[in-house]
Amino acid sequence: VGTGSEESVERSEVQLEAEAAASTAVAGLASPLGITAASGEIVYMAPLGIVGGSEKPSLLRGVTEKALLVHHRVRILEGAFPRPGEVMIGRFLHRRFGVPADDLVPGTRLFFGRDEFRISGIFEAAGTVLESEVWFDRNDLAALTQRDSLSAVYLRLDDAEFDDVHVFTLQRNDLELSAIREDQYYDKLSTFYAPIRVMVWITAALVAAGALFGGLNTLYAAFASRIREMASLQCIGYTRRALLLSLIQESLLATLAGALLAFTVALTFLDGIHIPFSLGTFTVELTPSIIMTGLITGIVLGTLGTLPPALRCLQPALPLALRSS
Repeated sequence: VGTGSEESVERSEVQLEAEAAASTAVAGLASPLGITAASGEIVYMAPLGIVGGSEKPSLLRGVTEKALLVHHRVRILEGAFPRPGEVMIGRFLHRRFGVPADDLVPGTRLFFGRDEFRISGIFEAAGTVLESEVWFDRNDLAALTQRDSLSAVYLRLDDAEFDDVHVFTLQRNDLELSAIREDQYYDKLSTFYAPIRVMVWITAALVAAGALFGGLNTLYAAFASRIREMASLQCIGYTRRALLLSLIQESLLATLAGALLAFTVALTFLDGIHIPFSLGTFTVELTPSIIMTGLITGIVLGTLGTLPPALRCLQPALPLALRSS
């Protein structure tokens, strides 16, 4: 990427000759089919429109066929790679527009301002954020955005090390380049959005606290009406310890029933859904570890949350408890 744009490839500007310079100067790049895996690309955020729908902000990528060499997880599911006047879309782009997948198939049209582009194909890229992008012919996107530079040069390494690329950027300081790994780039983005993440955690904590106090209030109300019942059971020989255990068991049964209902709803409506954001799409997956964490948390809260109201229910002396209403 361009120097100073390590946190935003969209703002980056790289000279056109950087692609050829990197592909020849860095030894050890991957070369499938004898073609060096170096792809100069334009990345741009802009609103796109669909037939009969409103415009939505979308991430556009101007590419050549070399992009398939560096983005090796990309697989064309339908159609073909875009030629001038065409675009290839990620398989989840339709979710950004809120339309069925059948509304965005090869042959349909997308609009960039007053310009019209035919969808030539649909691609997948499992495990990446590319699947809600729109890929243009690079010359088309350069003309639309009125730019004579690239956003970044993507390299796929084989025998080369990252340090080799870094040395190249230092040697060719006339190109004003900065080398960064893809995972490091997303780490920097994560740091950039850290304040938002903190606000989300604070909001989640407030919601959880509200739910906790609401649950405690419900338990206090439920157990308060059973003080006489607990006292009667003590009179016929049940110990307070046994009664406390029974109250905890009742609470755990209700907790597990609620957890089962929550897991069913989550698996039905949330598992596998795709959430679009400015840089692409991520998938919500409920893994066994997540489900187990939720189950353990529910059991712990069901146990600890029961103790204060249960102890208060069993605390009064028998004469007072038997006279309570």
